[in-house]
Amino acid sequence: MKAKWMKMLAVVVLALGVMAPATGFAADNSKKAIDEKLGVPIVVYGANLSADEKESVKKSLKVNDEPEIEEITVSGADLVKYIKDSNSSSRMYSSAKITRKDAGKGLVIEIVTPENITQVTAEMYANAMLTAGIEDATVQVAAPKAVTGHSALVGIYKAYEVTTGETLDMERTDVANEELSVATSIAESSGVDDAKVAELLTEIKKEIAELNPATREEVQQIVEDQLSKLEINLSEQDRQLLVDLMDKISNLDIDFSKWSEQLNDISTTLQEKFGALMEDEGFWAGVKNFFANLKESISSWFN
Repeated sequence: MKAKWMKMLAVVVLALGVMAPATGFAADNSKKAIDEKLGVPIVVYGANLSADEKESVKKSLKVNDEPEIEEITVSGADLVKYIKDSNSSSRMYSSAKITRKDAGKGLVIEIVTPENITQVTAEMYANAMLTAGIEDATVQVAAPKAVTGHSALVGIYKAYEVTTGETLDMERTDVANEELSVATSIAESSGVDDAKVAELLTEIKKEIAELNPATREEVQQIVEDQLSKLEINLSEQDRQLLVDLMDKISNLDIDFSKWSEQLNDISTTLQEKFGALMEDEGFWAGVKNFFANLKESISSWFN
């Protein structure tokens, strides 16, 4: 009987060794270092958070895991700075942590409290940020209670200016905010999945970057072509909202020659993070077979 228990212990230890990540013993090497080149992460909190809500956001954004951070607050006054005709008394709850990356690294967006960001998706944020002129950053978004998520974009604007020392073009930030509003409005009114709406925006912008349309009619044709290609049916009102938005984007002071690669990055971010592993049927089949065989082996010891 003792021999059987020793065999079982050996197999369990082997299983844990196979499934556990190889972390090694060099604990000091895994410690986060302060980036002296690009600066520390900036955490921006919605001004209307209570003390308890702010603590909740800190935990969600893992603020205490950073060796050093800079903390700022975004309010209705900032909303007026970045978005025309906005309401300075608007309440701000959604918050974000932004970490600057080297040029060419692109945008990586993560909503760490998806249950509390009810309308805006990671791809919508990425699309709007690119329109606003924000590139090469990792951004995490959080809220302590259910909110639409729109105010986080203003916080990201403010944090980006602080971390880079650059001043964003208000015309671009204003259009980017409109893009976010149009995206969430279309998703809600048309019943089209959020991810599908984000894909639509990305594909239209890719075509604008490639074709550089000179007239509103050309922009409208691009919109119609992508709606047809993605098999999305919108009301006439939503179509006009989309055409109006894309016409404004096509007329912004943007280097469209750089857009295609950046938009491709937005399209493939989720696939790069999750797609390969989830699509590897052989891997998951191997895991299933391993535990099936393990179960049979343990059962046989008691027969």
